[in-house]
Amino acid sequence: MAKKNRMNTAQRKQLRNKENEYIEELNKRTQEYDPKLQRATFFKDLPLCRNVLKGLSASAFVKLTAIQRESIPVSLQGHDVLAAAKTGSGKTLAFLVPVLEKLYRERWTEFDGLGALIISPTRELAMQIYEVLVKVGSQCSFSAGLVIGGKDVKYESERISKINILIGTPGRILQHLDQAVGLNASNLQMLVLDEADRCLDMGFKKTLDAIVGNLPPMRQTLLFSATQSASLADLARLSLTDYKNIGTLETGSGQQVGAANPATPDTLQQYYIDVSLPDKLDILFSFIKSHLKSKMIVFLSSGKQVHFIYETFRKMQPGISLMHLHGRQKQTARTDTLDKFVRAQQVCLFATDVVARGIDFPAVDWVVQVDCPEDADTYIHRVGRSARYGKKGKALIMLTPQEMDPFLSRLKTKKIEPEKLNIKQSKKKSIKPQLQSLLFKDPELKYLAQKAFISYIRSIYVQKDKEVFKFNEIPTEEFANSLGLPGAPKIKIKGMKAITRAKELKNSPRSLLNLAKTNEMGELEEESKPVRTKYDKMFGRKNQTVLSEHYMNITKHQTAEDDEDDFMTVKRTNHILNEQELPQLVVPTSKRGQKKALSKKASLAAKGNPTKMVFDDDGNSHPVYELEDEEDFQMRGSAESQKREFLKKETDVLSKGDKIDKQVAKERDKKRRERGSKHLEERWRRTCPGSEEPAVILGTGDLDLDMNAADESDREEPARKSRKKSNFKSAESPEEDNNAIEVEEPQTLEDLESLTARLIQG
Repeated sequence: MAKKNRMNTAQRKQLRNKENEYIEELNKRTQEYDPKLQRATFFKDLPLCRNVLKGLSASAFVKLTAIQRESIPVSLQGHDVLAAAKTGSGKTLAFLVPVLEKLYRERWTEFDGLGALIISPTRELAMQIYEVLVKVGSQCSFSAGLVIGGKDVKYESERISKINILIGTPGRILQHLDQAVGLNASNLQMLVLDEADRCLDMGFKKTLDAIVGNLPPMRQTLLFSATQSASLADLARLSLTDYKNIGTLETGSGQQVGAANPATPDTLQQYYIDVSLPDKLDILFSFIKSHLKSKMIVFLSSGKQVHFIYETFRKMQPGISLMHLHGRQKQTARTDTLDKFVRAQQVCLFATDVVARGIDFPAVDWVVQVDCPEDADTYIHRVGRSARYGKKGKALIMLTPQEMDPFLSRLKTKKIEPEKLNIKQSKKKSIKPQLQSLLFKDPELKYLAQKAFISYIRSIYVQKDKEVFKFNEIPTEEFANSLGLPGAPKIKIKGMKAITRAKELKNSPRSLLNLAKTNEMGELEEESKPVRTKYDKMFGRKNQTVLSEHYMNITKHQTAEDDEDDFMTVKRTNHILNEQELPQLVVPTSKRGQKKALSKKASLAAKGNPTKMVFDDDGNSHPVYELEDEEDFQMRGSAESQKREFLKKETDVLSKGDKIDKQVAKERDKKRRERGSKHLEERWRRTCPGSEEPAVILGTGDLDLDMNAADESDREEPARKSRKKSNFKSAESPEEDNNAIEVEEPQTLEDLESLTARLIQG
């Protein structure tokens, strides 16, 4: 049966010829297609292969958007593309469809290696691109892979050699290019940069240059973003010489296609409010309380601010589900938060710019920007999380009096003019007293507030646009009080060179940094610092947690000259107590209070009964007597069956105990009988051994085995010696009686019985 279903050589050759003819026809249609003359409305109107059309139709992608209509035909013709479009306009499909078409027309297989490389600046955006590719390319036979930070590198390296389409972040892609043995990019056909302006900035500059250095120069490059960087130096780094501009102003030698329009959709309503920095949290909390039926994203400038506001607002319970997302979270937590936020309908997400670009959140009602973005492009990306694919949405930005006029003028150059909103004083609520109370009760929240304050001040200091961000005009004391702090913490500002260096290292893979610290011999350089664990860092910090404070108090008297062999250290040298260290005694005024204070029983009654704790093998404490849960009791069976089992168990225990007791009693009786026989033997010897009625002697004996009997036998010892001399005389004695019988002294009861028998017979 298998031979009948198998195609012969002629059939395979015929099928291959049909496939080649179909591909030639697609290429011919693609070269003849003119986007200016043929305004396609649906995907089926474009010269696409049947497998890609089936995947698009199965994923409910039928109608073309503006960026797809203009960029896909140009990409299919083999041109490099520099494209910019409004947020939520379908840029992901604008480069995924050409990638699939390119590999299909080249008849790509797993043995041809890596055919397309898609780079994303954030992990969340890379995951979203991968999910869309899996849906659209479900009818194609290509293999795709996702490599991002936070995943198992070894697991990815084992499977990356057979990948045709690779999606990932710059750091992880460069790591695999340097370390993975099976990854070969020499045959790469297409390079795609999503959010290209972010990938080309200072944070990813060196990483991206290293990636491009491993790629062949003869390739097709696609750059997509909502805001596009037109720097000739950046384009030269990517080897873009003959490229087409889609939706951007003409720069360099590129050819203009389309027109420059506002980067925000028309269905987005944009507002701004004039608010001072100390009042921002009050306004934010009041805004959330008045929009409990909405789905909103709140953007802040740093992850520490996100963490602090999330923890404090969660304790104050505004009445809506709260989530937080920032770059310092683990990848599993970030993925779970994204999934929950996508499915939720009424929720508030506090986030940094890690989700400001490209992430498709459905049905977001409000985008609130508490902190002013660094530039107009970042503003465009943030508000683009709402009003996607023609849906309605709203955006609100809070601007301080120093930021308002300069930043609004920069938005005006992008043809963005938000409306001003006035704050209703009746709905405004101050949360400063609540924040102060929370920080007073919880030292961890106070620590988060300090870090949030410092991170915001530093974020203002590092901004390039000094007309918008005026560092010297920040009201630090008032801002600290608005966070619940009693005063402004001290801040150590680093130089701009150190900040730039830290920004570059932030997006660099750790493994590559470790390799950079090694010399040619594979040894660490002398100037490289030793590896510090998280515990070393924790104890090295100051003024953060109670643990580190206690640790500093213990170790502050230890110096380098201390001998390592010393096992005793001085924890305190000054034993004079200050007034603050003395306990504050409260003297009761009433007689009942005085009696209660002097009575140990009354004071214990007020504090409750003392409880005794036991510890298990894991070190966890438990009460001596614990009540069992009803569910656990029911799992073991009914009450009657447990009763029978308990009685049976106790009966077995008692029976075993009875056997042991009987054995002990038996041995005790045996020893008592042995001691009694010895006692009788001694009594027999003390009396006349020659008596013919031993039974009388046995009957008159007292079987008392206490110490008095032993003492009595000791007192009678001299009398026995005298009687022995009189009864048993020697044969050599001249006074020997003729009737006397010479015998040995009896040693046992049998000897006494034999002696008695001889005496009776004689």
